[in-house]
Amino acid sequence: MQNSTSKDPLHGVTLQKIVEQLVDYYGFDTLGELIKIKCFNNNPSIKSSLTFLRKTDWARKQVEELYVRTLPKLDK
Repeated sequence: MQNSTSKDPLHGVTLQKIVEQLVDYYGFDTLGELIKIKCFNNNPSIKSSLTFLRKTDWARKQVEELYVRTLPKLDK
């Protein structure tokens, strides 16, 4: 019998949850070093980051890729 759960690690995860987990794990300082975008480096907040990432596909893609690479560490 086939399992119907998605193999996509981003399936069902909101952008807000992704950003919150990355900030909890790395903090904005490290996040700003890993992904060079102003919303992580200049006066960062979850809200301003979400606003920017929802409008900027390339930045959102970088955040999602970092999240996928970080997932194994988050599960510990």
